Parts: sequence; structure tokens; C-alpha cells
Amino acid sequence: MNFCRKCVVVALLLSCAPFVSAAAELPSYLRDRGIGMRTSMFGSYVEKGQLIVYPFYEHYHDNNQQYSPDEYGVSSTTDYEAHYRANEGILFASYGITSRMNIEMEAAVISATFEKDPTDATGTPAKIKESGLGDVEGQVTYRWLEEGEHRPELYSFFEAVIPHAKDKALIGTEDWEFAFATGGARGFSFGTVVASIGVEYTKASETPWDLGEWELGYLRRLNPGWRVYAGIEGAATDEVSLITEAQRRLSSVATLKMNLGLGLTSNTTDFAPEVGVMFTLPTGR
Repeated sequence: MNFCRKCVVVALLLSCAPFVSAAAELPSYLRDRGIGMRTSMFGSYVEKGQLIVYPFYEHYHDNNQQYSPDEYGVSSTTDYEAHYRANEGILFASYGITSRMNIEMEAAVISATFEKDPTDATGTPAKIKESGLGDVEGQVTYRWLEEGEHRPELYSFFEAVIPHAKDKALIGTEDWEFAFATGGARGFSFGTVVASIGVEYTKASETPWDLGEWELGYLRRLNPGWRVYAGIEGAATDEVSLITEAQRRLSSVATLKMNLGLGLTSNTTDFAPEVGVMFTLPTGR
């Protein structure tokens, strides 16, 4: 109980800590996001010389995860729908190398449960539980053009996912996965619009090249303490999710992020809430 009380006190102190908003000093088109570069975390940006550290938790709840028994060693390619649940702890970090380039890394630990479709009469295991290391990936983002009064910001990013735990069907990554995308952002009086589209290469797939992830989003700073994001993201055309997020600035270095992903198509996770505190630290560079 004493520990819980201490946590509450620390949270209250952080939420009451004074901070200075630089938004009023920026051009109106940068009001929502500032001068930082995009990261893969929705509505989050890193400036030159800044280090972002973001530990967060995410839950996955899906009642119609598509699978075929051959993914689990059974000779059948018929599609079924499984119940899937997972809890994931993720550590994300990003560093602004210059005002045009940043790098990021992400690693996760995950516990996942799979329950096969009741209509699946093949030898697929009725229930599978796996836990351990989740995705390990990195990105490099380059900003080609900074936003001006009459032009949008343009950027590209390259992503790589490292293979690991190839014997674990639920949480492993069978082989290297790569992605390249280009996007942009434009600030308006009603908020900032962001969009990107890319291609991906999955070495283990029968069709390695495919349309990659895409995003169409809206970001708005409501006041110095609150910022909101809403957007649609997908992979190809049959995996589409609605993403909503509220960000509460706790202090000059800490921001509470509360995110919710809702699947809009059958191939996406039905329900995926996320919560964490993002720390933005100057490195003195």
C-alpha cells in the first residue's frame, strides 16, 4: 500500500510540474507538432540532439485472427479464424542525429495465446501459448524537405525487423523483413494532416514484395497540456485499423500516451489498447 501511495504522489508531482510551451513561438503550421522529425510512434516527434525513451504496454484482443493449419505444421491450407490474446511490454527509443535524420530501435517481450477455430477439424493444436522476445526492429528516417508557409514537409523512412525464435509460430519472426515508405505532413489552422505509403519485403513469404503500411492521420494540440491524434492505418488494402490517441504532458520531459487501435477489417486485431509514458531528454548536443 505504501508503494502505491508513493506512485500516486510521484504521478501528481509530475502532472503539476511547471513547463514552458514553445508552441506560441512557432509558425502556426508547426503549432501541433513542433520542429521535430516524425517517429513511428503516432503523434510523437524528436528534435536534433534529443533522446526519446518510451516504455509502454499493449494488449491484443482478436476473435477472428485468420490462419491456416499449415502455419502450425499441419498439411492444410484452408483458412480459419482463431481467438488470439497477447500482452506485450515494449521499449522504444529514438535519437535525433541531425535536424534531418533520426534513428530508432524497438524491442518487446510478449505473452500470446492462440485458440483454434472450433470448425477446424485438422490436427492444429487446440491451444498454443508462447512467451518470450517479441519483435526487434529499427528505423532510419530522413527529412527531405522542412515544412514552409506554402509547402508540406516530406520524409522517407527505412525499417528492418530482425529474425528470431523461428520455431515459435505466434511470437517469432521467421526471416528478415524490410520496409520503405515516403510521407508528408502539412499544418493547417484546424490541425495537422499526415500521410505516408510504402512497400515491404518479407523474405520468407511466397510473394516477398507487397504494398506496405500506409497512414492517413490528423494531429491537434488542444492546449499546452493536451494533444490528440486520430487516423487510419493499414497494410495492403485488407488490413485497416482506426487509431486514436490522447497525450497528456506531465512535465517538460514526460508525456502520458493513451492509444487505442480498433480493427476495421477482419484481417486486423479487433481491439488493441496501449499506454505508456514517453520521456524526451536533451543530450546537450
